[in-house]
Amino acid sequence: MLCLLWEETFEMSLLMSEIYSKECCLIILLLMHTGLDGTGCGLILHHKALQKVFEVRCLHIPVNDRTPFEGLVKLVEETIRVEHASSPNKPIYLVGDSFGGCLSLAVAARNPTIDLVLILVNPATSIERSQLLPLFPILEAMPEELHITVPYLLSFVMGDPIKMATVNIKNRLPPGLKFTQISQNLTALLPCLSSLADIIPRETLLWKLKLLRSAAGYANSRLHAVKAEVLVLASDKDNMVPSWDEAERLRNSLQNCTVRHFPDNGHTLLLEDGVNLLTVIKRTLKYRRSRKHDGFSDFLPPSMTEFNYTFDETVGLLRFAAGSAFFSTLEDGTVVRGLAGVPIEGPVIIVGYHNLMGLELYSLVEEFLREKKIMVRGLAHPELLLGKSSADFDLFKLFGALPVTARNLFKALSSNSHVLLYPGGAREALHYKGEEYKLFWPDQPEFVRMAARFGATIVPFAAVGEDDLLELVLDYNDIKKIPVVGDYFINGNNDAIKLREDTPGEVANQDLFFPGVLPKLPGRYYHLFGKPIVTKGREEILKDKDSANKLYLEIQSEIERSLAYLIKKREEDPYRNLIDRTVYRALYSRLDEIPTFEP
Repeated sequence: MLCLLWEETFEMSLLMSEIYSKECCLIILLLMHTGLDGTGCGLILHHKALQKVFEVRCLHIPVNDRTPFEGLVKLVEETIRVEHASSPNKPIYLVGDSFGGCLSLAVAARNPTIDLVLILVNPATSIERSQLLPLFPILEAMPEELHITVPYLLSFVMGDPIKMATVNIKNRLPPGLKFTQISQNLTALLPCLSSLADIIPRETLLWKLKLLRSAAGYANSRLHAVKAEVLVLASDKDNMVPSWDEAERLRNSLQNCTVRHFPDNGHTLLLEDGVNLLTVIKRTLKYRRSRKHDGFSDFLPPSMTEFNYTFDETVGLLRFAAGSAFFSTLEDGTVVRGLAGVPIEGPVIIVGYHNLMGLELYSLVEEFLREKKIMVRGLAHPELLLGKSSADFDLFKLFGALPVTARNLFKALSSNSHVLLYPGGAREALHYKGEEYKLFWPDQPEFVRMAARFGATIVPFAAVGEDDLLELVLDYNDIKKIPVVGDYFINGNNDAIKLREDTPGEVANQDLFFPGVLPKLPGRYYHLFGKPIVTKGREEILKDKDSANKLYLEIQSEIERSLAYLIKKREEDPYRNLIDRTVYRALYSRLDEIPTFEP
């Protein structure tokens, strides 16, 4: 448990949370640099999650301390140099909130040879462009008797009080009870505001405002020297500093900078509901234990909180509309409901048809976690995870998606993972009108021999339902003809990461775009996992290309048969319609227990 010990002295102190773990040698240090308050309150909502994977220390600045900015830099600098000397191959994380962002940048600029990962939360490097700057002279001239009003005035610009009040309130509560709890929390916040006047007396506030401007100037003059990996978290509704603009400036000024925007949050981002710092780190692939991020050894599976939030809130509407039904095939060929036919022991390659926009992905990943407790590692187009629009696909990274490369498939199979592979890739997921449920596979058996090398089990699967949820009205051929929009996507594809450029056939057409679709009164999604194909002991697949190609064609034919089977059988489902499913669910069971056709 993180222990914050308030020092009533004039000295600075770095406070450490002791973390005990079976893998303590792999625990990475995270130093929290606080905002102007100096209390470290930004950690309140995050330390329990962070301490599971980090050794968390917080920089505490006592109220009466007057250490200049250069002194603070040297204090942190001494700490990271000692830690680096003891563990030179581990990164050190610096989390800088507001003023702390300036401190983190300054330390990184002075220590370019130390492996640092900076997480800057609404950094105050833009304080000279703050809309509050004209108020600073007024604060200096304000009488002592009126200083107690300052915290109340600042509370209107620092953050969203509603988002602060909704922290830890469950979304599934009835609206009346939820409103009552929010009201109680808002009422409880008022006494806290008055106590800020005691935490930051007038003289301390004036000193810290001068310290802040000094810190911003120091950090901005040294941005060119920062070699560290940087993640900037920017609130678009920040009324203290122009965080949105500053994030883009830092992206262009720093050598290795990633930005994530939070459109509905204020300056006190870490104190507001819906923000989990560890989740952000995981979603942006910033967690690592060595010099370079490894998609396997550095992967942290989603927590139960992340699982529930994702499938209840993020994709909850899609999950409700799809009402997915799962079937699998036992070794004797019997088709049963559920995933009983899918092997638990890896390595396993799940190979299938990619529905429009990957609609089948969410329910598939959820069902494997819910029923089998298995994290399926999907292999995705590198542009989605590493390209310019990768921020839109952070959810995929949280749930273990990897760029589709031979190296990643090799590592996944060697670690006995369950791998989700789509040979048709983007050509299937972004197919044209009239091409639903049509496979676009390369001629070469790209994965069969790799599976045989590791003795992996191949499970062919089919998913049907895209035409029951959406109607494709604009495909890539249509979009290219639209002025401005067409040029945007054409230029974007020219700059995108390329796959299969030298591959013959239609599968080489990997253009990325957002198809124009219209929603339908939802039908239902159906998944069928075929009979597992064991490659262990089948050396002929490795030695004979014809044997590998024969198995490859068999898998392809099995998926096509499964697609045809589901398209036919869904006509027998009495609960294919959303309305019928909703009524049944309200009266009898949960979403995943609604009956379907008999296989």
